Amino acid sequence: MAIGDYSREQLRKAYAEAWSKARAAAPLTPLETMIVDVIAMHPEYHAILADLEATLAVDAGGDGGRENPFLHMGLHMAVREQLAIDRPPGVRAIHQRAVALQHDPHDAEHLLMEALGQTLWEAQRAGGAPDEQRYLAHARAALRR
Repeated sequence: MAIGDYSREQLRKAYAEAWSKARAAAPLTPLETMIVDVIAMHPEYHAILADLEATLAVDAGGDGGRENPFLHMGLHMAVREQLAIDRPPGVRAIHQRAVALQHDPHDAEHLLMEALGQTLWEAQRAGGAPDEQRYLAHARAALRR
């Protein structure tokens, strides 16, 4: 099953289960390893993910200024997949430039995540597919700030 095929509850359970397995030093699948790497960078989510009921109860749809931890981690996952295959072409070079400027791969991922989020929002608003060139343009503009 691909991540896009998961329901909200299944996806959240996958995050919590991967985190639980990692804390127990149990073997992880490659996808679980990727999930755990992202979770490890976010200690602010550890308590939520340590409790399955809390994981399933998170209600952070952007209202009240609360960030949705699953959206945030999902964007990390998306960016990492893009970097692994350099899709859209050029995204890896932008990330490498961001790392060189910011000296932090996590911050560089956040730069791409913001550009990706903006691109997804624009596509949703226009009722169309995300534009890869627009995404790269947003990322390049963020590098110049």
